[in-house]
Amino acid sequence: MEEQLLGLEEEKSGLGKVEISPEVIEVIAGIAAQEVEGVAGLRGNFAADVAERFGRKNHGKGVKVELGDDGITIDVALIIHYGATVPEVANLVQLNIQQALETMTALELKAIHIHVVDVHFEPKETAGEV
Repeated sequence: MEEQLLGLEEEKSGLGKVEISPEVIEVIAGIAAQEVEGVAGLRGNFAADVAERFGRKNHGKGVKVELGDDGITIDVALIIHYGATVPEVANLVQLNIQQALETMTALELKAIHIHVVDVHFEPKETAGEV
């Protein structure tokens, strides 16, 4: 299976080519998404969830990167906290991912799609519990 890499244009230094794996983009986007207030987490696939239960942290969980001829598209599956404003949190996630990727990779994105797949409820504490 051939690995897809994103090639960046050679800068003025002329030292050679820089390639970025889509998995790196997934990790950057995943961390950027979780930095936003109101995000409880990301929803990955079954294999990622099982691996995480065994102690393997997957920062790219819940993020899918598609490399097309017309640009890079990112899909993010979010779990938000109950009470958060969904459109506001989704917009902030999009902006944070865009800023992180442009700053760290100099790549321009075609689209960042946010899919809110679950709501996380905080357990209520009773007055007598310590």
